[in-house]
Amino acid sequence: MRVVLFTGKGGVGKTTLAAATATMLARSGRKVLAVSTDPAHSLGDALEADLGGEPVELEAGLCAAHIDTRALLDDSWGRLQVHLRTMLSGAGVDELVADELTVLPGVEELLALAEVRRAAETGLWEVVVVDCGPTAETLRLLALPEALSGYLERLFPAHRRAVRGLLAGLTGAGRDAQPAWDRTIDALDGLAEQLTGLRSMLADHTRTSIRLVLTPERVVVAETRRTLTALALHGLHVDALVANRVLPGPPPSLRGPAARWLRERHAEQQAVLAELATAPVPLRTAAHTAAEPTGVAALLAVAQSLYGSTDPAPPAGPLAAPLLQVRRTAGSGTSPDSEFELVLRLPGVAAGSLDLARVDDELAVTAGGTRRMVALPSVLRRCTVTGARLSGDDLCVVFTPDPSVWLR
Repeated sequence: MRVVLFTGKGGVGKTTLAAATATMLARSGRKVLAVSTDPAHSLGDALEADLGGEPVELEAGLCAAHIDTRALLDDSWGRLQVHLRTMLSGAGVDELVADELTVLPGVEELLALAEVRRAAETGLWEVVVVDCGPTAETLRLLALPEALSGYLERLFPAHRRAVRGLLAGLTGAGRDAQPAWDRTIDALDGLAEQLTGLRSMLADHTRTSIRLVLTPERVVVAETRRTLTALALHGLHVDALVANRVLPGPPPSLRGPAARWLRERHAEQQAVLAELATAPVPLRTAAHTAAEPTGVAALLAVAQSLYGSTDPAPPAGPLAAPLLQVRRTAGSGTSPDSEFELVLRLPGVAAGSLDLARVDDELAVTAGGTRRMVALPSVLRRCTVTGARLSGDDLCVVFTPDPSVWLR
């Protein structure tokens, strides 16, 4: 099973390229689901089909759907909200305040991603192609499972007995109230399990990858580089940059204002593409079409321009180097003169702003406009941060033993 997510700055044509990729995969004989998590659904417009929440077969091997986040919100999250309100009310929280506390920001996007996971694991399709929202929304969406897992663990520790004892103590609930609390905790455990599954799917580089769509313009490229760094920070795998709407070079015989504009625009795009060719991920290009590509035939032409005779969704292999590793740079064993480096591989990090902060047993890393709390391995928790440096695409954070806790 392969999952390929398309995202990019609004208006760059990610929906068209996602639909084109799905169409070409289906024509190659694979069973494909094209699904949109973008709140502004336009996948159906690209495929010239009326899509809803349930997959519709458009032709042999090709199904498509728009995820109805409102229905998911009323169904799945609505049941958990009832349990949470019960818990908060039992703890003495005012009913109106309890209603506000159970409104979880980003839950609609989270449920949409859960539907993608469900579709990927049903076994009905060999490839799931996802048309995500614009870059900023997608970054928030892809970071949600890990962020909410940490939030949930802090509020409700995994040890079920401890949580139930805490809730009973807060409310003074007796044996008769235990079934209600059990249902609440079961619902929270279900959410935690779902978040863990989502994170596993996204972090599995052997089956899930992301494609960043852009137009060859410097402003768009700058945002794409930041996004590439931000996705790497969250441990997510980008398998290609896709430059869309690339103009052809005009023939030498063409004259006039239109010819001058085309030559200048073509030269500008080629300069940007040459810059992108140095990026740490492969670059693909799709030619600009004279007419808006909608419908299967037009989308197949776009896919041919983009992929040629290559496989649009080849089997994804493990990354050449881990995204995070710890290495000893001095000392041995429990020597107080030891030194360690925590190495984070962040493509493009040198081109943007970077901020680091130690927060208890975590390292807060801010890069590419996003922040991630990186849990420190046990050996580094007994160390202090003494420096940091950049080595190409690697962020190297230096740790030395803290004498007060090192040998405890």
